[in-house]
Formats: sequence, C-alpha cells, structure tokens
Amino acid sequence: MTQQTPGHAPHQAAQALKIALAGNPNAGKTTVFNALTGARQQVGNYPGITVEHKEGAMRRGELDLRITDLPGTYSLTAYSQEELVARRVLIEERPDAVIDVANAGVLERNLYLAVQLLEIGVPVVLALNMMDEAKRQGITVDAARLGKLLGVPVVETVARVGKGMDEMLDAAVALAQERRGSLTPLVISYGPDLDQALAEMSALLQGKGLEEAGYMPRWVALKVLEGDTEVAQWLRARDADAAARLEEMSAKVADHCRKTLDTYPEALIADYRYGFISSILRQDVVQVRRIDRVALSDRIDTFLTHKLLGPLFMFAVLYAIYTFTFTLGDIPVGLMGSFFDWLGGLVGAALPNGALKSLLVSGVIAGVGGVLGFVPLIVIIFLIISFLEDSGYMARIAYMLDRVFRMFGLHGCSVMPFIVSGGIAGGCAVPGVMAARTLRSPREKLATILTAPFMTCGAKLPVFLMLVAAFFPKYQAQAMFAVTLASWLVALLVAKLLRSTVISGPSTPFVMELPPYRLPTLRGMLIHAWERTWQFIKRATTVVLPISVLLWAAMTYPGLPAHEAERFAAQRAQQEQVLAAAQADNDEDKVADVQEALSGIDHEEAMAALEYSAAGRFGRAVEGISRYAGFEWRTNIALAAGFAAKEVIVSTLGTAYSLGETDPEETTPLVEKLQTDPDWNLAKGVSLILFTMLYAPCFVTVFTIRQEAGSWGWAAFSMIFNTTLAFAVAVVAYQSMA
Repeated sequence: MTQQTPGHAPHQAAQALKIALAGNPNAGKTTVFNALTGARQQVGNYPGITVEHKEGAMRRGELDLRITDLPGTYSLTAYSQEELVARRVLIEERPDAVIDVANAGVLERNLYLAVQLLEIGVPVVLALNMMDEAKRQGITVDAARLGKLLGVPVVETVARVGKGMDEMLDAAVALAQERRGSLTPLVISYGPDLDQALAEMSALLQGKGLEEAGYMPRWVALKVLEGDTEVAQWLRARDADAAARLEEMSAKVADHCRKTLDTYPEALIADYRYGFISSILRQDVVQVRRIDRVALSDRIDTFLTHKLLGPLFMFAVLYAIYTFTFTLGDIPVGLMGSFFDWLGGLVGAALPNGALKSLLVSGVIAGVGGVLGFVPLIVIIFLIISFLEDSGYMARIAYMLDRVFRMFGLHGCSVMPFIVSGGIAGGCAVPGVMAARTLRSPREKLATILTAPFMTCGAKLPVFLMLVAAFFPKYQAQAMFAVTLASWLVALLVAKLLRSTVISGPSTPFVMELPPYRLPTLRGMLIHAWERTWQFIKRATTVVLPISVLLWAAMTYPGLPAHEAERFAAQRAQQEQVLAAAQADNDEDKVADVQEALSGIDHEEAMAALEYSAAGRFGRAVEGISRYAGFEWRTNIALAAGFAAKEVIVSTLGTAYSLGETDPEETTPLVEKLQTDPDWNLAKGVSLILFTMLYAPCFVTVFTIRQEAGSWGWAAFSMIFNTTLAFAVAVVAYQSMA
C-alpha cells in the first residue's frame, strides 16, 4: 500500500534541531506547544502577513530544540493564509521533524493532513492526541499497526495532562537524527487517469533543479493538477516553458475527468486520499465499540445549539461576558486610573510650570495612561475568550449566527469580533479587531476588521450617555438601545457593501465541525491571554506616546498672541488687587466673588488659547463644511481630539465651553449647558451621535487595523471611508430634522 521513493537533497543539520507542530484546529496542537515550551515562547507574525508565528526553545538531553507552532489547518492547499504559511515553512525552512497532532476521536478527518505532510516527504511523527476522550467514546486505536501501515512513528498522547509528551518528543528527535533532513515523499495512487498524467508531468520536471529548492517534481505536478495558483506562479517564474506545458497537460486531464467521470482533478485527488486513509483504518487499526448513550458533547449540544434555546443561552452568555468584564474590571481600571493620576501629580509637583511640565503631565502621562487604563479589561476579555475558545463554545456561537452573517458577506467567526468591539455596549475595538484572526478567509477577515469598529465601544459610551441625557431625557434607555441596534445595522450593511465591491469574492464554506466540549486548563488560558495582552501593551506604548505628544502640541501651540495674553494678565492683576483688598477687609463674600471672577478669567483664557491653537484654527477652518452637519468649531475640535480616544470628546467639549476640566463620567454640567445653549438642539444632538458612532476609529484601533490587515492602505481606508460615511449620515440627519 505504501510506496516510498528514495531520499533526496540531504539537508544541512542546524545547530539546534528544528521541530514543527502541525495539526487540525481543535486537535490540541497549541496545548502540546504550551506543554513543551511553557513560558519559553516568542510570538510574532510571519513576514508580510498577519498569521501568528510562535516559536519556543527547550533542552532535551544534550540537544537544543527549536519548536515551531504552525497555524492550525485542515489541509495544505492554497485556500487560506494559514495553509500557505504552514506549507511554506515545511518546504522552505525544512524542519528536521514534524509532529502532526491528530484528534484520535476523529482520526479519519485528521489523517487527511497527515497524508499531505507525508506527500511532501518531511519526517513525520503522528501524535494521537486526546486518547482519553476517544476511549470514553468507545474508540480504540492500534497505534503500532497504524504506524506500520503509514511508515511513521505513532505515539498516543493526552496533551492536556502532559501524557505521552516525552515519548512523542523522543520519537521526533530520533526521527530527525535518522533522516538528517532528507525528503522521503509518500506516493499513493490517484487512479489511472491521474497517475499517468502525474508520471508524465514529473518526468517533465526532472532535472529542473526543483529538489534543491525543496520541491519534489511529483508534488509540484500534483499541485498543478489541483489548480494551486501559488505553485503555478512559482513555477512560471522559475521555468515559464515547463509551466506552460504542465498547465496545458493539466487542462487536458481536467477536460478528460469532466467528460468521463463528471468531476474535476482536485475532487478526484481528495477522494483517493480519503480512500487511502479509509483502507488503512479498516485494517483493524480503529475499533469502535457500540455505545448506546449519546456522547456528552452531543447531549450538551441538544440544548446549547437548539433553534430556540440556543440563541437565548448565547445572548445570556454574551451579556454575562459584558457584565463580568466591566464589573470585575471596574476596580483594577480605577486603580490604574488612580496610579496615573498619582504619577501625574507627582511629576507635576516636582517640575516648575512650563512647557516641559505640561508635556509630561498632559501629553505623556495622560495620553499613555489613558490607553493603558484599558489593560485590565483586555486581560479579562481575553481570558474569557480563551475559555470560550478552549471549551468549544465559541464554535457553537459561530455556528448559530453564521447564516445571518453570511447574508451580509461575513462569516460565523465574525460574531465574536463584533461582540468584543462593543456589540454589547462597552467593549473595545482593539481586541475586537484582533479577535478577527480566527477567520480563515482574508476577505472575510478584512470585512470584519473594517466594520467591527462601528460597534458601541466603551470609549463612545460616555459620549452617547451625555447626548442622550441632554436630548432624550425621558427616553434614555430607548435611545441607547436604538444606538446599539443602529451600530449593528450599519456594520452589517457596510460589510455587505464592501463584500460586494472593493473586497468582493467567494464566501468561505463554513466548516460545521463542532469540537467536543473540554475543560480548559488555567495554564493554557493564561498563556493565550498574556500573548494577546502583551501585544496590546507593546502597541499602546509605541504608538500612543508619539501621537499623544502631537495632540498635546496641537492643542497648546502656538498659544495666545502677546496682546491677548497681556489682556488676560491685566484682568487677572486687577482682580488680584481687589482680592488682596477684600482679604485685608476680611470680607468673605467679596473674596468668594473675586475668586470666582479669577476662575472665570482662567476659563476664558483657556478657551481663547484653545481657539488660537493649531487645533482651534483647524476647528475654525473646517467649520464651513461641518456646519452642514450642525457642528461649529468647538465641536470640530472635540471630534478631532476624539481620534485619540472617543471619551476625549466629552472632556474637550467641557473645556471648549469654558467648563474647565470635565470628567467624562461626570457629564451633568455639560448636559445642562448643552440643553440651554442656543447653538444646540435635537437635530445637532442626533447628528453628533451618528457621527461619533461611525467616524474614524481611535488611532490605537487604526494601528491595530494596520497590523491585522497588513497594510497602511486599509488603515487609511477605515479613516477616510468611515469619516465620509459618518459625515454623509450626519448631514442627512441634521438637515432633515433642523
């Protein structure tokens, strides 16, 4: 059954043995990686793309091992970035051994990847993971016989408790030392129609030097028959004539298959691979004991994915996430805020008044501290997400909402990024955008990344609460509910628009594989949460700092003209003389009046300084356009400052309206001011709500979009498109209501 060709292309052994972990999603590959490497991990992205790249180091006897965690894939085709990355690492980086982590409970499906690994020719150790669950389901696997038929070492493991890890690693090390990097590809039959074509195509590629690049001729021919665009492009760039002849031969084979079998080569190849797997498993490799009871996971799913009860339970879980996160995160967020307040006070007291003090306190500490204040919430959210992912419930949520989201060009896996971004008001778009990594299709992932920031994040919440309180005092709850629904509706409609135009393309078939429920390990959850949180902290500290300084400078310089500063100084000097006289007369009422007048001068001077600053001049400059949406210069400044963080809109409006420093949580004075100000009305309030809901995400989110989308172009698109859409909607709302 199993034929193997002689080895090729001896590989120069590296100083440390390189071992790659491959496997299907939910097979426990990451648990194996964590068990092997512990805290000795490095996380990053593969060059040029955002697929996560994890490596860890460990010592085994006298050997140094470098463990690489490949992206979880079902195959090694060219359908997703994960599959391409896994394939490139295997072929171009040539690990000394590959451990294929397979779920023993669904072995037939998992062996599809194993067969493709063997076809490449890399040394493979098959780890039959979750053997405990398989046995509980009545499944027994003859590992020795399976290994003999496949021609590879097979080890039983239970990674969750560390069982079999030593044996698996010993087998990988022994295989790596035995093979010394040589390729020994598995050759299976694909039937007379394809075998003959493969032989001819392989012969054509012989002598072309493919082996030196790690590509075996038969494998390349197989990929051409499968219609693999990446391999075809690679071959065209290397040998255009050979590529053209292979594509011509492939087209003839495809035409022959269509006429004779009513199918196409790729489907035929998949059928023969599964036939190969089935023939092995039937040779007394797998025994399934008849079990009368329904498996535990299936019994749980009868409730959790029920047509009626399932969605109700899902909304309860999602609401619990929101409640738990912000209830539990309230205290640490408060402590973080207190810490940065204390730090600002400490620095402020240590430095004399001046530009340096203002820069450090208002620019650096307030800016960076405002963003790092979200860290406790992010840790909690990521811990919960890790629990849901590792337990298997995340897949159920995607399963239930996939049909609705697919109508708008999104995927079932887009649900969680929306929720985390503020689908239930109070989330954060930064982890929401990062959560889109779970999507396999780059187009669906991009549509999710660009629309998730429309949700009602925690930073927008104070703005909405202030405006709702000011203009919908009798219907606050209803108005907030309408705001939340509107954000969902706009996000889905925009996703539909994007998927129909600039990022159009076929939808990814939703693989309705529901992994069995498992109890996540605390270690695994902590590692996952730490990896994601650390990325956020690094971005916040490297991006927030320079932009905070820029915003501070824009709202500070060039400052008041000399004549204006002298005018305020004169007013202040005059009042101070009156104050001194009142204090000398011990006239407390007069003292209070003068102190209030001095405070008024300070506020007036601050507003004038703001108007003369670069930000103030910007507000005036765009007033000619923004007035169509009802916004005057002070609102323009607040919205521009909101690009740093949306809650800044409230404090900036407070300052601009001479209310001094206004705490975003204490909006009552500003609410009363807006209710009585003749420049404000219901139309402007609604316009501002809609604009705030839709316009450019905060800069941390924009930077995250750039990281996840892999391009500053898409980050710029999210700013320009969202702001244009927001302005159009705000103008229509204001003009129709004014």
